[in-house]
Amino acid sequence: MQAWTFWRRRYFAGVVTAVAMAVVAVVPSLGYSATRQAQPSAAPPACSAGTLVSTGSGPVCGITAGQQTSYLDIPFAAPPLGNLRWTPPQPVQPWTTTYQATQRGPGCLVPSFPPGQVQPGTSENCLFLEVQEPAGTRPGQRLPVMFEIHGGGFLGEARDDDGTNFVGAGPAIYVYAAYRLGVMGFLADQALGPHSGDFGLQDQQAALRWVKDNIAGFGGDPGNVTIFGESAGGASVCDQIASPTANGLFQRGISISGYYNFDVNTIWWPADCKSAIPDEAQGQHLGAQLAAKVGCANTPDVAACLRALPADTLVVNGGQGLDPTSGGAIGPIVNGTTLTMSASQAFARGRVNRVKAIIGVGRDEFNGGVYLNTPGHPVIADTTAQYEQLVRQQFGPLAPTVLRLYPVQHYPSPSPFIAYRTVMADAFSVCPSLQSYAKLSRAIPVYAYEDDDADSPGQTLPLGANHSAINRLAHDVPATLDPNQLALQQQVLSEWTGFARTGTPTAPGTPPWTPFAAPGNPVMSLQAGGDSTLVPASSIAAQHNCQFWDAVNRTAPWAS
Repeated sequence: MQAWTFWRRRYFAGVVTAVAMAVVAVVPSLGYSATRQAQPSAAPPACSAGTLVSTGSGPVCGITAGQQTSYLDIPFAAPPLGNLRWTPPQPVQPWTTTYQATQRGPGCLVPSFPPGQVQPGTSENCLFLEVQEPAGTRPGQRLPVMFEIHGGGFLGEARDDDGTNFVGAGPAIYVYAAYRLGVMGFLADQALGPHSGDFGLQDQQAALRWVKDNIAGFGGDPGNVTIFGESAGGASVCDQIASPTANGLFQRGISISGYYNFDVNTIWWPADCKSAIPDEAQGQHLGAQLAAKVGCANTPDVAACLRALPADTLVVNGGQGLDPTSGGAIGPIVNGTTLTMSASQAFARGRVNRVKAIIGVGRDEFNGGVYLNTPGHPVIADTTAQYEQLVRQQFGPLAPTVLRLYPVQHYPSPSPFIAYRTVMADAFSVCPSLQSYAKLSRAIPVYAYEDDDADSPGQTLPLGANHSAINRLAHDVPATLDPNQLALQQQVLSEWTGFARTGTPTAPGTPPWTPFAAPGNPVMSLQAGGDSTLVPASSIAAQHNCQFWDAVNRTAPWAS
């Protein structure tokens, strides 16, 4: 299979990643990296005065720096160890001594790349969350809550947990929670029961229940929670909108670059907002393969055997970035309880939680800098020959038509790279997302956007408005941006925090933004320098050859 290295951004601590893009957060948000560091044995730093908060599990305190107070590692569920491995998240053991939430806990287990070990600094004991808020916030203020779900392909953690911009722009309470990843978070096996799998999604819901029960003590409004995330986090937002067990846990969702899986050589689990995800039986079949690989298949108690193994053994033998089906489910499945159908099916049938949503993708979703060619294994087109080879690989008998629609000579240098980037974004992100908005908007209010900021910060390749770029911009330090990018950042922060506060993204100083179901199905075109504007979906569809791709996607293997 093909292997690529991961484009590093300021919030990524490592390299990693491999083959074809299922965007499951492959792009910066898709790629996975281990960035949380395990807590040292030394005592945590002292808390700041005035930060003591009572929670249902016990008192906690944090650190105030400048205009923000942070609580960095609050346990929201019991450690999923021993007999709690592959069970729904359980209540944490209460404490009476004040818990000093002043240093980050370890991130959840992540396989290394190349495979063979576990990323340093990750742990099976990882169910912690962070709370960031304006300094001096007190109970009763009822600030809106913005709960970020990280990307990383459901296999790793693309860490972007600095909520400073959201806290200041809101003002808002920012929450970031870890969730079990890969085979540790999504294994399905007959020995684990008829509705196993999806433990990572259940962790997200457990953290949201913690917010509902405890955030008022931090000055937040438990009845006004907005979940948001990019890549696998964007797919998670779609899943939570579709999940019956998430009903009532949040009121709004923002899905960023949640449409990314493509067809051939997919390295990520097929789990984006448009995918037909595996069912319980398929997940259990892969679970049986993992049990056989690690010597548990013929034991009297398969579940006990699997739970007795070192976690590292399971991660190394489970599905990997280069081979997502090599052992156990490593992403969401339709397990019959957490998810009773894929998000795309739920959107089409209106079987969704009654929330409001912002959903969008980048005009040039594909790559995002995640993929670079390795000898003999092209995944991006450096030459015309590679472009034609990759198109044939992805589209088979349709390749001649695709090459006519996207002739390489019509693109500026480096034309093969840009031509292939455009094909993949149109086919697997932009056009399917427009179809999805139309379906979902029949059930709930949907505000659609397309990121058209082709010059987003930090690009070293002609990536255009790529995967998850708008989320990176929202997190960027304002002082690092040029005036045009700063204007777009301020717009996005105003829109997202305004949406969290009022349920509409139209905010002072931003262009009017009407729901997708309004006449013309308007889509917000996000552009730098104050040039954002609503455009009809038909204009975007024409620009991206969606008449052709919609016909292709109706019978595509990834479609639900």
